[in-house]
Amino acid sequence: MTPAATAPSSRDLPHPAREEIRLEGVLHALSDPMRLRIVRDLAADSDELFSCSYFDLPVTKSTTTHHFRVLRESGVIRQTYRGTAKMNGLRRDDLDDLFPGLLDALLAAADRQSARLGTG
Repeated sequence: MTPAATAPSSRDLPHPAREEIRLEGVLHALSDPMRLRIVRDLAADSDELFSCSYFDLPVTKSTTTHHFRVLRESGVIRQTYRGTAKMNGLRRDDLDDLFPGLLDALLAAADRQSARLGTG
């Protein structure tokens, strides 16, 4: 990460700058079913920010934290503090600019798979 993308204080979280987001990092982040579920939920209302506790994931708190960190460090989401809560938002504009149509194609494929399997 460039110096501009590093965290200037202990309350700021490091995020890659737009030009540092790599396709293989995004695909890796979205290859996990729990992380894909988080992104699908964020994409459903991409203008809103949601706290980590909003997501009812069937994993431990430490595993949930890991999933959010992978999504943030790959550039898929942006996390900011609001009080003591980490708020999460999809970096749709960055992803759409860098990889046009990728996010929409992946989300549509996930929706089709979910319908086919009768899940989430």
